[in-house]
Amino acid sequence: MYTYIGEVCVSVNPYRTLNIYGDECIREYKGREIFERPPHLFAIADAAYKAMKQRGRDTCIVISGESGSGKTENSKIIMRYIAAVTNTSGQQEVERVKNVLLQSNAILEAFGNAKTNRNDNSSRFGKYMDINFDFKGDPIGGHINNYLLEKSRVVFQQLGERNFHSFYQLVYGCPDQDLSGYQLSRDPNAYHYIKQGGAPKTESINDRADYKGVNGAMRTLGFSPKDTETVWRIVSAILHLGNINFVTEEDQILIKDKRELNTVAEMLKVAPKQLNEAFCHRVIAAGGEVMQKGHTTSQAFYGRDAFAKAVYERLFTWIVGKVNCAIEIKGNGHKYSKDIVIGVLDIYGFEIFDNNSFEQFCINYCNEKLQQLFIELVLRQEQEEYLREGIEWKQIDYFNNEIICDLVEQQHKGIISMIDDACLNVGKVTDEMLLEAMDNKLKGHKHYNSRKISPMDKSMSHGNHFKIVHYAGDVVYSILGFLDKNKDLLFQDFKRLLFNSKDENIKSMWPEGAQDVSKVTKRPLTAGTLFKNSMIALVQNLTSKEPYYVRCIKPNEQKSPVLFDEQRVRHQVAYLGLIENVRVRRAGFAYRQTYVKFLKRYKMISQYTWPNFRNGTDRDAVQVLIEEQGYQDDVKYGKTKIFIRSPRTLFQLEQLRSRLIPGIVIFLQKVWRGTIARMRYRKMRAALTIMEHYRRYKMRSYILQLLSAFQNVRNTRDYGKHIMFPKPPHVLKSIANDFQKIFNRWRASMILRKIPREEWPQLRVKLAAAEALNGKRLQLGLGRKWEGNYLVLNNDNQNSSLFISALNTLKNKDRFSKVLFSSFIKKVNRHYKSADRVLLVTDLYIYKLDSKKFHSMKSPFPFGDVTGVSLGSGTDQLLIIHLRGGNDFVFCLSCQTRENRVPELVGVLCRQWQEKHNSSLRVNVGPQLQCMLGGKCKNINIETGVGVAFPIFKKNGQSITFQWP
Repeated sequence: MYTYIGEVCVSVNPYRTLNIYGDECIREYKGREIFERPPHLFAIADAAYKAMKQRGRDTCIVISGESGSGKTENSKIIMRYIAAVTNTSGQQEVERVKNVLLQSNAILEAFGNAKTNRNDNSSRFGKYMDINFDFKGDPIGGHINNYLLEKSRVVFQQLGERNFHSFYQLVYGCPDQDLSGYQLSRDPNAYHYIKQGGAPKTESINDRADYKGVNGAMRTLGFSPKDTETVWRIVSAILHLGNINFVTEEDQILIKDKRELNTVAEMLKVAPKQLNEAFCHRVIAAGGEVMQKGHTTSQAFYGRDAFAKAVYERLFTWIVGKVNCAIEIKGNGHKYSKDIVIGVLDIYGFEIFDNNSFEQFCINYCNEKLQQLFIELVLRQEQEEYLREGIEWKQIDYFNNEIICDLVEQQHKGIISMIDDACLNVGKVTDEMLLEAMDNKLKGHKHYNSRKISPMDKSMSHGNHFKIVHYAGDVVYSILGFLDKNKDLLFQDFKRLLFNSKDENIKSMWPEGAQDVSKVTKRPLTAGTLFKNSMIALVQNLTSKEPYYVRCIKPNEQKSPVLFDEQRVRHQVAYLGLIENVRVRRAGFAYRQTYVKFLKRYKMISQYTWPNFRNGTDRDAVQVLIEEQGYQDDVKYGKTKIFIRSPRTLFQLEQLRSRLIPGIVIFLQKVWRGTIARMRYRKMRAALTIMEHYRRYKMRSYILQLLSAFQNVRNTRDYGKHIMFPKPPHVLKSIANDFQKIFNRWRASMILRKIPREEWPQLRVKLAAAEALNGKRLQLGLGRKWEGNYLVLNNDNQNSSLFISALNTLKNKDRFSKVLFSSFIKKVNRHYKSADRVLLVTDLYIYKLDSKKFHSMKSPFPFGDVTGVSLGSGTDQLLIIHLRGGNDFVFCLSCQTRENRVPELVGVLCRQWQEKHNSSLRVNVGPQLQCMLGGKCKNINIETGVGVAFPIFKKNGQSITFQWP
């Protein structure tokens, strides 16, 4: 149940579970202003989160109130809310950090919380957690500081109370096999350290389930199985420690039951003999000499209890260190420009027990310091600010507890200093002597009293009690044990013992045990001074952040959800300063900000101040903005700040700003994207310029290499063919190929210069023939002159004139331009019949002519019908021209001079095909060929016949045999 006093949230513990913390409720408060929804803890958490994210301010949430008022639960609710509203992008590392932050609560509560008569889950230590966030507002790590663990609870509990939860979780929740390994039983009454309160079971706590939850949390936080086993082994060792008793025999201290001693030694991984020595004797170093002194019975029991308390305290500190290692910021190479944090303070509340000792004295002093911080920031500073800024103000009186804080902490005069002086005095100084010294020095202080000062006050007894009038009420403290608890003495023998433990984790908890036994150590700071220093540092840390307060109220002492003790609540409201807070807030202002920051945040909502105000000061600009929106009656103008009285005005300003922010963001994105594009373009242009100059440089260097390598190649026999081209740089690979082509063309031109130009056509034919037949046929006849049109020559054709006449007739009829090849042939048809014919190849057609009168036997077939040629690999003149339609042209050349003219004909066909189709003609060479005659596939075998005078085609089954003389 919640309400507000300004931005201070007042929380009343309902003592039952309420359905107001689910996901639906989180969505209602996420991103909302603090007064936009009904009072809720989520609103305070969201306000702190927004202040951190939007304004880059470190914030903290201070949760205060007496024990049992719900501080620990409220801190967990705040943590759950922050975890729920962050990591919207679903980053794995952010999710891990969130999970670790939440799971750490289970571990710290198990080892730092206990049941008291006022609270079933009372924090017996102070916890301040810093949560670190990145610029997107996602948690990236954290750190936990712990304050004053109530370690005296380890060895003693008041009636109705329990030891720390961890002991009962181990006894009730540990599996049977592991429990027997720790040599423990399920009966808590078997162990002195956990039976004194007489209340081992509590209805509101399920120790068995909590044991599993703690082990699961340890795994989540990166505790290894060995680490977890060490933790529970130490807890079991402390339980066994409480059962060690001492007896005196012949003026010597002996341990009554050595089985318990051996068990403790086994759990702590130390030698039983050395542990026995540490319990019964003490090594003293003085003046360079080392001596051993035996304990009395009381000293032995004191040493046992001090040892148990110290072991548990070191274990708790080690656990906090492991938690911090799990949640520390993982930089992974990235440095965040600013470390923005939200601090959450969950610390023990004000306590008044039947017997109040040194621990309650420190706890109540801590609450005095936090109350002083609240007074300083909320009540005093606010009123002083109004006066400083020239705002009309009527002073509101309140109680300032600074006098109580000075009573405790003042140097040389405070109670802590008196206790320290008593601890430092040489000789036997008792608690009663300390009380007498305090009475003498503090007599007359209106917040200190004792039975000696007020003999009629029977709430205190002589030589035992003193009273401090705290802001929360009068507390009577028992002086007994103050000196011992302040000294916090642990014999050095125990430290050396545990430093030599075979368990590395235990050894790391006791680094001072490494000191030599003869070394005289400096007296450490007392527990009171250490706690005082930590409280001063905590207050300084909180002062540096923007605070948000949660003041917790306990409605009754019976932990009942239906009772409301009005007198009890009135008392809490009074000592928490809530009445004065209401008065200050009612008369004061909900919001104040410097003109510079206010204008920077809200200037976009006015046309006169956006983007810049040029007609006066920042105050003038703020005044113009406020008056334009019509809020002038709800504000006051100070010397450096504007003060807004109503939260509604601030809420409306935020709404106006929120409507305009998306457009501004889009505009900035547009400008920024344009800037990035221009930067990228300039970089690309620069890169291209650099690349261009680099290529030119490499080009010049490569050309110089070429000039050096190919110098005087004009005068060589092969014109530089034998010279290897220099390896080009990677950037010039494509251009280097062009250089080689240029060189090859130049070299070809140098060779062709010696050949008359009229011979170039037949040279091209020879090149085509060589390209198609090189390495496939024995002889190509490249050494002779290739005439092409042989039948116009009298040497080859006695009827050359008749052939020329017939040729002109065909030329006029079919319009071809030139004759490429002509020759007498012997052809074979599908019926295996051979006949003499004339082959005529022109630029358009291929003709079969009569060998006598030279007229066309059939219609010529164009070059487009040719699909390839086949010929033998020897000197025979057989040639097959493959045609479309399944009827190839099979023949052999015949001439009187018996020249090898088939390569020439192949060159003519390949050259003409390449000119027409810009591709290579298919050429097959071999001793056995295939052809299509009459739509059927025929094999042609080439044979060189002995005694054969002229070429013959013979039928051989379904094949044809061609015999060549």
